[in-house]
Amino acid sequence: MKILITGSEGFLGKNLSVYLSERKDIEILTFNRNSSPADLPGLVAQAEFVFHLAGVNRPPQEEGFQENFDITASLARALESAGRKVPVLYTSSTQAAQDNPYGHSKRAAEEALLALRQDGFPVHIYRLPNVFGKWARPNYNSAVATFCHNIARDLPIRINNAEAQITLVYVDDVVDDFVAVMEGKKSGTPFAEISPQYRITVGELAAQLEKFRDSRHSLTTEPVGSGLVRALYSTYVSYLPPEKFDYQVPRHADQRGVFVEMLKTWDSGQFSFFTAHPGITRGGHYHHSKTEKFLVIKGKACFRFRHILSGEFYELFVSGEESRIVETVPGWTHDITNVGDDEMVVMLWANEIFDREKPDTYALPVGTAP
Repeated sequence: MKILITGSEGFLGKNLSVYLSERKDIEILTFNRNSSPADLPGLVAQAEFVFHLAGVNRPPQEEGFQENFDITASLARALESAGRKVPVLYTSSTQAAQDNPYGHSKRAAEEALLALRQDGFPVHIYRLPNVFGKWARPNYNSAVATFCHNIARDLPIRINNAEAQITLVYVDDVVDDFVAVMEGKKSGTPFAEISPQYRITVGELAAQLEKFRDSRHSLTTEPVGSGLVRALYSTYVSYLPPEKFDYQVPRHADQRGVFVEMLKTWDSGQFSFFTAHPGITRGGHYHHSKTEKFLVIKGKACFRFRHILSGEFYELFVSGEESRIVETVPGWTHDITNVGDDEMVVMLWANEIFDREKPDTYALPVGTAP
């Protein structure tokens, strides 16, 4: 299937092109600012679907908005000349409903395509709000791109009205929707909407992005697994310059080995790792509520447990050659000993962030086996 993407070098075009290039059943034809207008009829003549993403957002002068109509009118003529009812998906803007030069140009482009629809062409029009995601140009495509670029580089950002509301859609959701239309799973009639859409104030947006930056120091991650926060985090990280792909975390060392906290969460505990030299025992305490999961990654360990009331004793041996989780249980004092000849490395998850004011950790030696 041959797919034509106009504006293939733009923000949306790059994301869509990469996604479609991962498929073996699609050949991508491209039209962008490096193409000649004379190329368009030949490309349309080959295409079985057209993603019309080309356009201008911020021309040097208002007259530049005319390009949004001109390129669409050229595309419409090429589609009519092709002699086939080639489906076309057009990225318009919510500004098309507004009385401004950009809105006028996008609405005129819509009308050129709607005329095709009256002749039987499948036309799908998306009036997109602010689209954000990787590869958007700072100071051009969206405030999200600008804020991410600057905050990731410790540069100042400018906020004119922190209470101003903006509507956002994530580029991956946009691409998914576009592909669903191409595959006939969704249709604009002729207008289609992206879901989900997110509402946020400019001030809230900036504050969230700054929390991502600050999490490298606090080690406490935001809840980045779903929804808007997930999409914003992915976008923010994509703007990190290569020299910021890594960062250091505190490392605590003593005669036993090292202990390193890696990641903390607001509601799901924290992740750490520690090492122990041969013969070293760590632990010798119990918890009332806190629980932990240990995973020996390297070496050999002996875990010992004793119930603090009944005195019941239990021990088990684990090595890094097996993937076995050992879990501590409230009310049982416990320790771990390196019983191998090499350094032991253990990954640790605790269900809560360590609180020095209320550590829920009480020293009590396990003692010897009965």
